[in-house]
Amino acid sequence: MKSPRRTTLCCMIIVIYFSQATPNLNLESIVHPLILREHELAGKEPLRQKRAVASSRVAAEEYTVDVEISFESASFLEPIKTYLNSLSFPIQGNSTDQATTTILSIEVTTVCRPTGNEIWCSCETGYRWPQERCLHNLTCQEHDGFPAGHRCSCLKGLPPKGPFCQLQGADVTLRMSVRLNVGFQQDLKNCSSALYRSYKTDLETAFWKGYSILPGFKLVTVTGFRPGSVVVTYEVKTTTPSPELMRKANDQVMRNLNQTYKMDYNSFQVVTSNETKFTIVPEIIFEGDTVTLMCETEVLSSNVSWHHVERHSDIQNNSRFSVYTFVLNNMTSISRLTIYNITQGDAGEYICKLTLDIFEYESRKKMDVTPIRILATEEMKVTCDNNPVSLNCCSEINVNWSTVEWKQQGKINIPGNPETDTDSGCSRYTLKADGRQCPSSLGGMRVTYVCEFISEHGARGSKSIEVTFTSVANLTITRDPISVSEGQNFSIKCISDVSNYDEVYWNTSAGIKIYPKFYTTKRYADGAESVLTVKTVTREWNGTYHCIFRYKNSYSVATKDVTVYPLPLEPNIMVDPLEATIPCKGSHHFKCCIEENEDYKVTFQMDSLSFLAEKEVNGKQVCYKYNFMASSVSWCPKKLNIFCHFTNAANNSVQSPSMKLNLVPGENIMCQDPIIGVGEPGKVIQKLCQFSSVPSSPGSPTGGIITYKCVGSQWKVKKNDCISAPINSLLQLAKALIKSPYQDAKLPTYLKDLSVSTGKVKHEVSSFPGSLGAIINILDLLSTVPTQVNSEMMTHVLSTVNTILSKPVLSTWKVVQQQQTNQSSQLLDSVERFSRALRPEDSTVLSINQTNVQMRSMVIKPGHPKAYKQSFVFSDSDLWGNVAIENCQLGNLQRDSSIVTVAFPTLKTILAQDVPGKNFANSLVMTTTVSHNITLPFSISMTFKNINPSGAVPRCVFWNFDLANHTGGWDSSGCYVNKVDEDSVSCVCDHLTSFSILMSPDSPYPGSLLEILLDIISYIGLCFSILSLAACLVVEAVVWKSVTKNRTSYMRHICIVNIAASLLVADSWFIVAAAIHNHYHPLNKTACVAATFFIHFFYLSVFFWMLTLGLMLFYRLVFILHDASKSIQKTIAFSLGYGCPLVISVITVGATQPQEVYTRKNACWLNWEDTKALLAFVIPALIIVVVNMTIMIVVISKILRPSIGDKPSKQEKSSLFQISKSIGVLTPLLGLTWGFGLATVFQGSNAVFHIIFTLLNAFQGLFILLFGCLWDQKVQEALLKKFSLSRWSSQHSKSTSLGSSTPVFSMSSPISRRFNNLFGKTGTYNVSTPETTSSSLENTSSAYSLLN
Repeated sequence: MKSPRRTTLCCMIIVIYFSQATPNLNLESIVHPLILREHELAGKEPLRQKRAVASSRVAAEEYTVDVEISFESASFLEPIKTYLNSLSFPIQGNSTDQATTTILSIEVTTVCRPTGNEIWCSCETGYRWPQERCLHNLTCQEHDGFPAGHRCSCLKGLPPKGPFCQLQGADVTLRMSVRLNVGFQQDLKNCSSALYRSYKTDLETAFWKGYSILPGFKLVTVTGFRPGSVVVTYEVKTTTPSPELMRKANDQVMRNLNQTYKMDYNSFQVVTSNETKFTIVPEIIFEGDTVTLMCETEVLSSNVSWHHVERHSDIQNNSRFSVYTFVLNNMTSISRLTIYNITQGDAGEYICKLTLDIFEYESRKKMDVTPIRILATEEMKVTCDNNPVSLNCCSEINVNWSTVEWKQQGKINIPGNPETDTDSGCSRYTLKADGRQCPSSLGGMRVTYVCEFISEHGARGSKSIEVTFTSVANLTITRDPISVSEGQNFSIKCISDVSNYDEVYWNTSAGIKIYPKFYTTKRYADGAESVLTVKTVTREWNGTYHCIFRYKNSYSVATKDVTVYPLPLEPNIMVDPLEATIPCKGSHHFKCCIEENEDYKVTFQMDSLSFLAEKEVNGKQVCYKYNFMASSVSWCPKKLNIFCHFTNAANNSVQSPSMKLNLVPGENIMCQDPIIGVGEPGKVIQKLCQFSSVPSSPGSPTGGIITYKCVGSQWKVKKNDCISAPINSLLQLAKALIKSPYQDAKLPTYLKDLSVSTGKVKHEVSSFPGSLGAIINILDLLSTVPTQVNSEMMTHVLSTVNTILSKPVLSTWKVVQQQQTNQSSQLLDSVERFSRALRPEDSTVLSINQTNVQMRSMVIKPGHPKAYKQSFVFSDSDLWGNVAIENCQLGNLQRDSSIVTVAFPTLKTILAQDVPGKNFANSLVMTTTVSHNITLPFSISMTFKNINPSGAVPRCVFWNFDLANHTGGWDSSGCYVNKVDEDSVSCVCDHLTSFSILMSPDSPYPGSLLEILLDIISYIGLCFSILSLAACLVVEAVVWKSVTKNRTSYMRHICIVNIAASLLVADSWFIVAAAIHNHYHPLNKTACVAATFFIHFFYLSVFFWMLTLGLMLFYRLVFILHDASKSIQKTIAFSLGYGCPLVISVITVGATQPQEVYTRKNACWLNWEDTKALLAFVIPALIIVVVNMTIMIVVISKILRPSIGDKPSKQEKSSLFQISKSIGVLTPLLGLTWGFGLATVFQGSNAVFHIIFTLLNAFQGLFILLFGCLWDQKVQEALLKKFSLSRWSSQHSKSTSLGSSTPVFSMSSPISRRFNNLFGKTGTYNVSTPETTSSSLENTSSAYSLLN
């Protein structure tokens, strides 16, 4: 470049050279008048080979040639550029036989212009100076402060040795598309179809020819077709071309493609993705941050859009999103998206898209938004003791937090000092609180401290810490020193001035907790107190005790020393003799023994006399003796009580059980024994077994009492309640255990020892009822101790039970039963208490199997529990049973509840019977318990093997511990027989306890022939009764005016109407009672009481209105001259008819319902088994029957032998005859009905009594209609007249003989003739008894037969 004023144009020419020989190009004709670069003509390769193109015949190679064109005048620049841009490519060059040259494209890369005294060379669009030129040459931008890191686009002077401006960027893949205005065919979706291959071949050929003019072009590939019309997608691999060059290439494509494809030139689109720099600040984004997303590209355009992929939406400016796009220094396009207060919903992939002409420059980046997670202890307890306490907060992700702030909220203000460690991302808040800041009146006050982490970009994350400030509890304990002797009591009161605590407990100086039943705790508004109370002190209570109030991890402790002086407990002092007979001149040795050797002062006391005892040591047993001389007493015979007193070092004393002494003359003494003593014939005395002739070991004496009787001249054993030495030792330990402060800790070991010892002494248990009773007492004592029992403890318990329920021991149980004790019920109760306390270690079903007892248990876990179904099989006893509780029932139980079922095959033979020889358990006894309260209604199903004797009826029963004065008995309340098969009985109960089936030979069970028969009779009769009573009331209403013309008739029909109405209401309540029995529901108990009350009341009303009818007859016949007014008679009648029944009913329910013994356990009727409340109905009813029968006798005598003046009017006489007939018929019928009713009360009654009673009871309404209403001649006449049957009525009224009476209502038998002759011509009034509706819930369908 010789002239500095010369303008230079540098071009890049892409040439394809086809040759079979070595290339030897002469470009002179092509570039003339161009000047080639110097270094390209001087021995170096003048051309830059770019790509070899495969050809079938010749080798096609592509070259890029840099050409420099210089002008003398700058005015030539633009015309030449215009000319070059107007050229159509490719241009065919010179051709020879061996080579062909084709120019694909010519691009202007560099333009040098004179500027002042300098030449500035700048790059055209899409080109940049190489980096090395920008470093070693002066740039034009030095004066403009061009940003560092950007390649320069303008240099001062053309580099003398090149290179010129080059294409910017590396190879890119352009994702392009173009539309063909032809119809879309489905074969274009199938890449293997002929149409697809044809389109692809033709299009790729055109694309190759068109895009090969692009600098750096390498490849073009059709990737697919999609509808609309036909959209062709393809990819071009090249360097980034300029828009002008891309348009030229697209023109070439259009020219090279067959016009049948109808390509739309305006539909070309280009997307490139590696031209944009995409950055996000900050790198770690928290919720609440202000986030900046920035796109930078060297493509100059302000047409930038942002898109959120997950939301499928373009981002527009609003309150949270801000988009700002600008061009920096006319070289870089920058678009900035700012998101304020970012949320997790803003996370996802973002697209920044810059559009320039047909080019779309796209860049994507995914952004994650992380919530700020602060780790801290959510709750803390701080004691106001002025000690520093630190609250700590740490961020889960450690970043450079801008700041950490601490705030507090609460009624009290306790500030602290914050410290933040930026390296660890933690902050500590240290505070101190003293008693003045949180006085005891505000003990337990909560303050919320909040630590808030703030990021550099505005995100905030906080965590709340609930701090409870409690003042130190000041405990005040009993000040007086505690010094007691064994057997006495003491209490320690521990008072706190703070009412807020989590736990209060007592323990010993060794750290062993005292069993909770020994202390009680109360909370008050301004404090609390706990009292440790020991009613019977043993030596184990000697020591130091700590009263501990705990709140969270703070403990307040007060201590107290307890000194216990040894002193034998009264039950542990063994005396001999218990009772002795001494001749007036004789003597006897008395002694008191204990199982310890302490220094006691022991005296014997008799009346006011006191004698020192002589000490004797025999192994572990220490006895104190005294030889009594009868001569020391001034008179004889005499009865004396002798005691021995033990006094310890604390001067406390205890008195032994009394020893009875009988001083008698010696003439009648027949029985003499050196051990038992002397006695008169028939004398009965008791001795402790260890002092009798029963063998015992010195180390472990025999326990219990043996009873002797003087028979002839010898002492005979009357009753032996001795306890074997091992069992007696365990009994004494059990008594000591329940008084021990560590009883729960000692219990597991003791149960194991009990199981082992009981197994070793099976023979003694089967031989001595006393040993059996002792084991039962031990289990009863121990069952009150545990709050929780594990599987090992339960195994030991059932092992012991298995031994005492074995078949060899059953004979001993019979002896126990004969003594009228409740030990079998006591055993069952003990097992149930252990079962309720059972807590298995795991969730699986626990199973324990012994010969005479089996147990199954299951723990209810949250979720959907499985149904509880357990089976028990005892092959030795040939018995089996199942128990089931549905999962819908288990879902109502508390979480972690334990269900335990224990089955006994032999217990049935030892539980008390209802009536000896009548009712007896004849199956397994299964007891099911739940550790927590159950929710009503509850249902349990059980199946028992049926070994039912012929004729017996199974009843489902449970063992009620409250019956028989709390000795227990079988009860059927809440249980019923669900199904009876040949080999099984299925029961359903609505509660949990010990279940069995009871064989009753008297009552019919559901499904039996007798039950069905009684059911049919009851309900058919009830329907007739209700219809008849309704008809009776209708008839009375129709004929009322015609039949109440005199006072006597009026009162008679008043009684009839009230009798019918009362019985109708009673029948209605019978239906209610039956419905209650048939549907089990918690409200049934209250409804059953109401039904029973109204049935009782209205039945009595029927009887008392019958009594009113009888008394009215008696009054009218006996007191003829006395005539009371109608109002007075009505007042007396209603008072007697309803007042007396009301008083009786109210008294009955008031006396029995508070104890819940008003109704039967299984029926809505008056109780018979427990309170005999049924007598409140039976006695008044039978008394009324007797009174009415007596009245009838008086009336008969008055009619047969009337006195002077006994002449009532004709109408009144007719009414009196009607009353007499009604009473004469209905009263015997009523008495007969309830005579059969009483017969069904007692067991052993024949089924015939049930049937007759049900028949008579069910049809009473029909009897009243027939004998009380329609049998009345006046009623008949009034009805006939009412319905215009006057002819028949007149003939009928003139008839005076029985034969002329209405055939329908006449009584033609000899008996009826006598009644007619006695009481008149027409039929008698019948008031039948209302027992029909007496309901028994033992069997609703057999209500009548089970009423009694």
